Amino acid sequence: MVETVVSVGLAVQEHLKIRKQVIRPLPPTGAEKRFCVVTGIHGDELEGQYVCYELIRRIRERMENLKGVVELYPALNPLGLDSVTRGVPGFDLDMNRTFPGEAQTSMPEHVAHKIVMDLAGADLCLDLHASNIFLREIPQVRMSAETADRLLPYARKLNVDFVWVYEAATVLESTLAHSLNAMGVPTLVVEMGVGMRITEQYVFQLVDGIFALMKEMGIWEGETAKPKEPIVSRDGEVGFVSAGRPGIFAPCVRHWINVEKGELIGRILNPLEGTVEEEVFSPLRGCCSRCGNTRWCPRVPCWPGCWEVITGEKGTDLVPARPVPGGYGGLRLPFRQRGQGRLRGGSPEGQRGAADVRLLPAGEGPDRAGSQGGHCEQQ
Repeated sequence: MVETVVSVGLAVQEHLKIRKQVIRPLPPTGAEKRFCVVTGIHGDELEGQYVCYELIRRIRERMENLKGVVELYPALNPLGLDSVTRGVPGFDLDMNRTFPGEAQTSMPEHVAHKIVMDLAGADLCLDLHASNIFLREIPQVRMSAETADRLLPYARKLNVDFVWVYEAATVLESTLAHSLNAMGVPTLVVEMGVGMRITEQYVFQLVDGIFALMKEMGIWEGETAKPKEPIVSRDGEVGFVSAGRPGIFAPCVRHWINVEKGELIGRILNPLEGTVEEEVFSPLRGCCSRCGNTRWCPRVPCWPGCWEVITGEKGTDLVPARPVPGGYGGLRLPFRQRGQGRLRGGSPEGQRGAADVRLLPAGEGPDRAGSQGGHCEQQ
Protein backbone atom coordinates (compact mmCIF):
# COMPACT_ATOMS: atom_id res chain seq x y z
CA MET A 1 0.00 0.00 0.00
CA VAL A 2 1.34 3.44 -0.95
CA GLU A 3 1.22 6.05 1.81
CA THR A 4 2.12 9.74 1.76
CA VAL A 5 4.82 10.77 4.22
CA VAL A 6 4.68 14.52 3.56
CA SER A 7 3.04 16.82 1.02
CA VAL A 8 4.16 20.43 0.52
CA GLY A 9 2.67 23.02 -1.81
CA LEU A 10 4.93 24.43 -4.52
CA ALA A 11 4.60 27.19 -7.08
CA VAL A 12 2.21 26.98 -10.03
CA GLN A 13 -0.29 24.78 -8.16
CA GLU A 14 2.15 21.89 -7.80
CA HIS A 15 2.92 19.68 -4.79
CA LEU A 16 6.00 17.93 -3.54
CA LYS A 17 5.00 14.52 -2.26
CA ILE A 18 7.19 11.95 -0.58
CA ARG A 19 5.57 8.54 -0.56
CA LYS A 20 6.44 5.12 0.70
CA GLN A 21 5.42 1.56 -0.11
CA VAL A 22 4.27 -0.38 2.95
CA ILE A 23 4.12 -4.17 2.68
CA ARG A 24 2.49 -5.99 5.60
CA PRO A 25 2.19 -9.73 6.18
CA LEU A 26 -1.11 -11.49 5.62
CA PRO A 27 -2.76 -11.60 8.01
CA PRO A 28 -1.07 -8.91 10.18
CA THR A 29 -0.82 -9.45 13.94
CA GLY A 30 0.12 -5.92 15.01
CA ALA A 31 3.31 -7.16 16.71
CA GLU A 32 5.54 -7.38 13.62
CA LYS A 33 9.01 -5.92 13.41
CA ARG A 34 9.40 -2.93 11.08
CA PHE A 35 12.16 -2.83 8.46
CA CYS A 36 12.72 0.40 6.47
CA VAL A 37 14.74 1.13 3.33
CA VAL A 38 15.28 4.76 2.32
CA THR A 39 17.02 6.11 -0.75
CA GLY A 40 16.95 9.00 -3.19
CA ILE A 41 18.25 11.62 -0.74
CA HIS A 42 20.60 12.63 -3.53
CA GLY A 43 18.87 12.95 -6.86
CA ASP A 44 21.81 11.71 -8.93
CA GLU A 45 21.97 8.36 -7.12
CA LEU A 46 19.77 5.76 -8.78
CA GLU A 47 21.03 2.41 -7.48
CA GLY A 48 18.57 2.49 -4.58
CA GLN A 49 15.61 2.88 -6.92
CA TYR A 50 16.35 -0.50 -8.46
CA VAL A 51 16.86 -2.03 -5.00
CA CYS A 52 13.37 -0.89 -3.97
CA TYR A 53 11.84 -2.32 -7.13
CA GLU A 54 13.58 -5.66 -6.71
CA LEU A 55 12.63 -5.94 -3.03
CA ILE A 56 8.96 -5.29 -3.79
CA ARG A 57 8.99 -7.75 -6.68
CA ARG A 58 10.54 -10.60 -4.69
CA ILE A 59 8.41 -10.03 -1.60
CA ARG A 60 5.18 -10.04 -3.59
CA GLU A 61 6.14 -13.29 -5.28
CA ARG A 62 6.45 -14.97 -1.84
CA MET A 63 4.09 -13.06 0.41
CA GLU A 64 3.58 -16.13 2.58
CA ASN A 65 7.20 -15.77 3.77
CA LEU A 66 6.78 -12.21 5.01
CA LYS A 67 6.46 -12.04 8.81
CA GLY A 68 7.19 -8.37 9.40
CA VAL A 69 6.44 -4.92 7.96
CA VAL A 70 8.69 -3.67 5.16
CA GLU A 71 8.56 0.03 4.27
CA LEU A 72 10.36 1.42 1.22
CA TYR A 73 11.00 5.13 0.64
CA PRO A 74 12.41 5.28 -2.92
CA ALA A 75 12.49 9.07 -3.38
CA LEU A 76 13.28 11.24 -0.36
CA ASN A 77 14.36 14.03 -2.71
CA PRO A 78 11.86 13.82 -5.60
CA LEU A 79 12.78 17.23 -7.01
CA GLY A 80 16.42 16.16 -7.20
CA LEU A 81 15.49 12.86 -8.85
CA ASP A 82 13.30 14.60 -11.40
CA SER A 83 16.19 16.89 -12.38
CA VAL A 84 18.95 14.30 -11.74
CA THR A 85 20.77 16.67 -9.38
CA ARG A 86 22.41 15.82 -6.08
CA GLY A 87 20.83 18.56 -3.99
CA VAL A 88 17.38 20.10 -3.65
CA PRO A 89 16.77 22.27 -6.74
CA GLY A 90 16.11 25.91 -5.95
CA PHE A 91 17.69 25.74 -2.51
CA ASP A 92 21.35 24.94 -3.36
CA LEU A 93 21.20 22.47 -0.49
CA ASP A 94 22.36 18.93 0.22
CA MET A 95 19.31 17.32 1.77
CA ASN A 96 21.49 14.97 3.78
CA ARG A 97 22.78 17.97 5.72
CA THR A 98 19.35 19.08 6.97
CA PHE A 99 18.38 16.33 9.41
CA PRO A 100 16.66 16.04 11.83
CA GLY A 101 15.03 19.18 10.44
CA GLU A 102 12.39 21.41 12.01
CA ALA A 103 8.64 21.49 11.58
CA GLN A 104 8.24 25.27 11.23
CA THR A 105 11.03 26.43 8.95
CA SER A 106 12.14 26.16 5.30
CA MET A 107 10.64 23.55 3.00
CA PRO A 108 13.67 21.18 3.00
CA GLU A 109 13.94 21.27 6.80
CA HIS A 110 10.19 20.73 7.18
CA VAL A 111 10.38 17.74 4.84
CA ALA A 112 13.42 16.36 6.71
CA HIS A 113 11.54 16.64 10.01
CA LYS A 114 8.53 14.76 8.61
CA ILE A 115 10.76 11.99 7.25
CA VAL A 116 12.52 11.48 10.59
CA MET A 117 9.23 11.40 12.46
CA ASP A 118 7.83 8.84 10.04
CA LEU A 119 10.87 6.57 10.45
CA ALA A 120 10.84 6.80 14.24
CA GLY A 121 10.24 3.47 15.94
CA ALA A 122 11.61 1.27 13.13
CA ASP A 123 13.56 -1.80 14.19
CA LEU A 124 16.15 -1.21 11.46
CA CYS A 125 16.71 1.27 8.63
CA LEU A 126 18.97 1.07 5.57
CA ASP A 127 20.01 4.36 3.97
CA LEU A 128 21.10 3.56 0.39
CA HIS A 129 23.50 5.74 -1.59
CA ALA A 130 25.55 5.55 -4.79
CA SER A 131 28.77 7.24 -5.81
CA ASN A 132 29.31 10.08 -8.26
CA ILE A 133 29.66 9.78 -12.04
CA PHE A 134 33.46 9.42 -11.86
CA LEU A 135 33.54 6.47 -9.50
CA ARG A 136 32.16 3.00 -8.94
CA GLU A 137 32.11 1.77 -5.33
CA ILE A 138 31.91 -1.85 -4.31
CA PRO A 139 28.89 -2.61 -2.07
CA GLN A 140 29.91 -1.38 1.35
CA VAL A 141 28.52 -0.25 4.68
CA ARG A 142 29.81 2.82 6.50
CA MET A 143 29.29 3.59 10.16
CA SER A 144 30.80 5.73 12.89
CA ALA A 145 32.98 4.17 15.58
CA GLU A 146 30.45 5.09 18.25
CA THR A 147 27.73 3.00 16.58
CA ALA A 148 29.93 0.10 15.45
CA ASP A 149 29.22 -2.25 18.36
CA ARG A 150 25.51 -2.01 17.69
CA LEU A 151 25.53 -1.97 13.89
CA LEU A 152 28.31 -4.36 12.90
CA PRO A 153 26.24 -7.53 13.48
CA TYR A 154 23.65 -6.20 11.02
CA ALA A 155 26.29 -5.13 8.49
CA ARG A 156 27.86 -8.59 8.44
CA LYS A 157 24.57 -10.05 7.20
CA LEU A 158 24.13 -7.62 4.29
CA ASN A 159 26.31 -9.49 1.79
CA VAL A 160 28.55 -6.46 1.18
CA ASP A 161 32.26 -6.63 0.41
CA PHE A 162 33.51 -3.99 2.80
CA VAL A 163 32.53 -2.33 6.09
CA TRP A 164 34.24 0.96 6.90
CA VAL A 165 34.15 2.09 10.53
CA TYR A 166 35.26 5.72 10.68
CA GLU A 167 35.76 8.21 13.46
CA ALA A 168 32.83 10.54 14.07
CA ALA A 169 32.85 13.85 12.17
CA THR A 170 30.84 16.92 13.05
CA VAL A 171 29.41 17.26 9.52
CA LEU A 172 27.83 13.79 9.82
CA GLU A 173 25.64 14.93 12.70
CA SER A 174 23.26 16.51 10.19
CA THR A 175 22.74 13.32 8.19
CA LEU A 176 19.68 11.10 8.26
CA ALA A 177 21.64 8.11 9.54
CA HIS A 178 23.13 10.02 12.47
CA SER A 179 19.74 11.49 13.41
CA LEU A 180 18.03 8.11 13.36
CA ASN A 181 20.80 6.37 15.31
CA ALA A 182 20.62 9.15 17.90
CA MET A 183 16.88 8.48 18.20
CA GLY A 184 17.48 4.78 18.80
CA VAL A 185 16.70 3.55 15.28
CA PRO A 186 19.63 1.35 14.11
CA THR A 187 20.56 2.77 10.70
CA LEU A 188 23.17 1.48 8.24
CA VAL A 189 24.53 3.60 5.40
CA VAL A 190 25.14 1.56 2.24
CA GLU A 191 27.28 2.94 -0.60
CA MET A 192 27.59 1.17 -3.94
CA GLY A 193 27.67 1.62 -7.67
CA VAL A 194 27.91 4.73 -9.82
CA GLY A 195 26.17 8.09 -9.90
CA MET A 196 23.40 8.40 -12.51
CA ARG A 197 23.75 4.70 -13.34
CA ILE A 198 22.42 1.34 -12.18
CA THR A 199 24.86 -1.50 -11.53
CA GLU A 200 22.61 -4.55 -11.66
CA GLN A 201 25.20 -6.92 -10.24
CA TYR A 202 25.58 -4.82 -7.10
CA VAL A 203 21.83 -4.37 -6.76
CA PHE A 204 21.22 -8.13 -6.77
CA GLN A 205 24.11 -8.67 -4.35
CA LEU A 206 22.65 -6.18 -1.87
CA VAL A 207 19.07 -7.42 -2.26
CA ASP A 208 20.25 -10.95 -1.46
CA GLY A 209 21.86 -9.52 1.66
CA ILE A 210 18.75 -7.63 2.68
CA PHE A 211 16.70 -10.82 2.58
CA ALA A 212 19.38 -12.61 4.61
CA LEU A 213 19.26 -9.80 7.18
CA MET A 214 15.45 -9.84 7.29
CA LYS A 215 15.56 -13.58 7.88
CA GLU A 216 18.00 -13.07 10.75
CA MET A 217 15.56 -10.55 12.26
CA GLY A 218 12.55 -12.86 11.87
CA ILE A 219 10.93 -10.72 9.18
CA TRP A 220 11.39 -13.24 6.35
CA GLU A 221 11.07 -17.01 6.42
CA GLY A 222 11.95 -17.94 2.85
CA GLU A 223 15.24 -19.29 1.57
CA THR A 224 18.04 -16.77 1.31
CA ALA A 225 21.57 -16.68 -0.05
CA LYS A 226 24.41 -17.06 2.42
CA PRO A 227 25.95 -13.60 2.90
CA LYS A 228 29.67 -13.19 2.28
CA GLU A 229 31.95 -12.18 5.13
CA PRO A 230 32.98 -8.54 4.56
CA ILE A 231 36.35 -6.98 5.21
CA VAL A 232 36.00 -4.65 8.20
CA SER A 233 38.38 -1.70 8.29
CA ARG A 234 38.79 1.24 10.59
CA ASP A 235 40.35 4.62 9.81
CA GLY A 236 43.86 3.41 10.64
CA GLU A 237 43.44 0.61 8.10
CA VAL A 238 42.64 2.86 5.13
CA GLY A 239 45.55 4.50 3.35
CA PHE A 240 45.41 7.81 1.51
CA VAL A 241 47.96 9.78 -0.50
CA SER A 242 47.66 13.25 -2.01
CA ALA A 243 48.85 14.87 -5.23
CA GLY A 244 50.16 18.27 -6.00
CA ARG A 245 50.14 18.03 -9.80
CA PRO A 246 47.26 17.99 -12.31
CA GLY A 247 46.96 15.82 -15.40
CA ILE A 248 45.53 12.56 -16.67
CA PHE A 249 45.66 9.71 -14.17
CA ALA A 250 46.76 6.50 -15.93
CA PRO A 251 46.20 3.62 -13.46
CA CYS A 252 48.19 0.41 -13.40
CA VAL A 253 46.12 -1.77 -11.04
CA ARG A 254 42.63 -3.18 -10.98
CA HIS A 255 39.69 -2.50 -8.71
CA TRP A 256 39.34 -4.84 -5.71
CA ILE A 257 42.63 -6.67 -6.18
CA ASN A 258 45.55 -6.96 -3.78
CA VAL A 259 48.38 -4.44 -3.99
CA GLU A 260 51.70 -4.44 -2.17
CA LYS A 261 53.10 -1.56 -0.17
CA GLY A 262 55.14 0.59 -2.54
CA GLU A 263 53.57 -0.91 -5.68
CA LEU A 264 53.13 1.48 -8.58
CA ILE A 265 49.45 2.34 -8.86
CA GLY A 266 49.58 4.75 -11.75
CA ARG A 267 51.05 7.92 -13.20
CA ILE A 268 49.97 11.52 -13.67
CA LEU A 269 50.49 12.35 -17.34
CA ASN A 270 50.89 15.75 -18.98
CA PRO A 271 49.17 15.46 -22.39
CA LEU A 272 50.58 18.79 -23.57
CA GLU A 273 54.25 18.12 -22.80
CA GLY A 274 54.14 14.34 -23.19
CA THR A 275 55.74 13.84 -19.77
CA VAL A 276 55.04 11.92 -16.58
CA GLU A 277 54.39 14.51 -13.88
CA GLU A 278 54.15 12.15 -10.91
CA GLU A 279 54.10 8.47 -10.03
CA VAL A 280 51.60 7.09 -7.55
CA PHE A 281 52.53 4.35 -5.07
CA SER A 282 50.48 2.34 -2.61
CA PRO A 283 51.08 3.46 1.00
CA LEU A 284 50.30 0.01 2.40
CA ARG A 285 49.56 -3.59 1.56
CA GLY A 286 45.88 -4.23 0.92
CA CYS A 287 43.27 -3.95 -1.84
CA CYS A 288 41.60 -1.15 -3.80
CA SER A 289 38.02 -0.69 -2.64
CA ARG A 290 36.78 1.89 -5.13
CA CYS A 291 36.92 2.23 -8.89
CA GLY A 292 36.22 4.95 -11.44
CA ASN A 293 34.38 5.01 -14.73
CA THR A 294 36.26 7.66 -16.69
CA ARG A 295 39.87 8.10 -17.67
CA TRP A 296 39.78 11.89 -17.50
CA CYS A 297 38.50 14.11 -14.72
CA PRO A 298 38.16 17.77 -15.74
CA ARG A 299 38.53 18.91 -12.14
CA VAL A 300 41.99 17.41 -11.77
CA PRO A 301 43.80 20.68 -12.64
CA CYS A 302 41.94 22.42 -9.81
CA TRP A 303 41.68 19.80 -7.09
CA PRO A 304 43.93 17.01 -5.91
CA GLY A 305 42.20 13.66 -5.88
CA CYS A 306 42.06 10.80 -3.43
CA TRP A 307 42.89 7.11 -3.55
CA GLU A 308 42.02 4.45 -1.01
CA VAL A 309 43.60 1.12 -0.13
CA ILE A 310 42.21 -1.05 2.65
CA THR A 311 43.90 -3.99 4.28
CA GLY A 312 42.16 -7.31 3.77
CA GLU A 313 44.56 -9.44 5.77
CA LYS A 314 44.77 -9.74 9.54
CA GLY A 315 48.16 -8.96 10.96
CA THR A 316 49.12 -6.74 8.04
CA ASP A 317 51.54 -3.97 8.98
CA LEU A 318 49.70 -0.72 8.33
CA VAL A 319 51.64 2.39 7.42
CA PRO A 320 49.37 5.46 7.37
CA ALA A 321 50.05 7.82 4.51
CA ARG A 322 51.65 11.14 5.27
CA PRO A 323 49.16 14.03 4.94
CA VAL A 324 49.87 16.59 2.25
CA PRO A 325 48.83 20.20 2.99
CA GLY A 326 46.01 21.38 0.80
CA GLY A 327 44.80 17.89 -0.05
CA TYR A 328 41.12 17.57 -0.83
CA GLY A 329 39.49 14.23 -0.05
CA GLY A 330 36.20 14.76 -1.82
CA LEU A 331 37.33 14.29 -5.41
CA ARG A 332 37.57 10.81 -6.86
CA LEU A 333 39.82 10.08 -9.79
CA PRO A 334 39.56 7.43 -12.52
CA PHE A 335 41.46 4.22 -12.13
CA ARG A 336 42.08 1.94 -15.15
CA GLN A 337 42.48 -1.78 -14.61
CA ARG A 338 45.58 -3.66 -15.61
CA GLY A 339 45.81 -6.34 -18.28
CA GLN A 340 42.64 -5.56 -20.24
CA GLY A 341 44.12 -3.61 -23.14
CA ARG A 342 42.22 -0.99 -25.06
CA LEU A 343 38.47 -1.46 -25.02
CA ARG A 344 36.47 -0.77 -28.16
CA GLY A 345 32.78 -0.23 -28.55
CA GLY A 346 32.14 -0.07 -24.80
CA SER A 347 32.72 -2.72 -22.17
CA PRO A 348 30.81 -4.69 -19.56
CA GLU A 349 30.72 -3.24 -16.08
CA GLY A 350 33.11 -5.83 -14.75
CA GLN A 351 35.86 -4.81 -17.20
CA ARG A 352 36.48 -1.34 -15.85
CA GLY A 353 38.50 -0.72 -12.74
CA ALA A 354 39.54 2.22 -10.60
CA ALA A 355 40.31 3.44 -7.14
CA ASP A 356 39.38 6.37 -4.97
CA VAL A 357 42.67 8.18 -5.10
CA ARG A 358 44.77 10.69 -3.25
CA LEU A 359 47.96 10.89 -5.19
CA LEU A 360 51.42 10.57 -3.65
CA PRO A 361 53.93 13.06 -5.11
CA ALA A 362 56.65 11.10 -6.93
CA GLY A 363 59.45 12.44 -4.78
CA GLU A 364 57.85 11.01 -1.65
CA GLY A 365 57.30 7.52 -3.02
CA PRO A 366 59.59 4.48 -3.05
CA ASP A 367 62.75 4.26 -5.13
CA ARG A 368 61.73 5.06 -8.70
CA ALA A 369 64.79 3.58 -10.38
CA GLY A 370 63.81 1.66 -13.47
CA SER A 371 60.09 2.44 -13.10
CA GLN A 372 59.90 5.06 -15.80
CA GLY A 373 59.86 2.46 -18.53
CA GLY A 374 56.95 0.54 -17.03
CA HIS A 375 53.67 0.26 -18.90
CA CYS A 376 50.37 1.73 -17.71
CA GLU A 377 47.52 0.77 -19.99
CA GLN A 378 44.85 3.32 -20.78
CA GLN A 379 41.35 3.02 -22.07
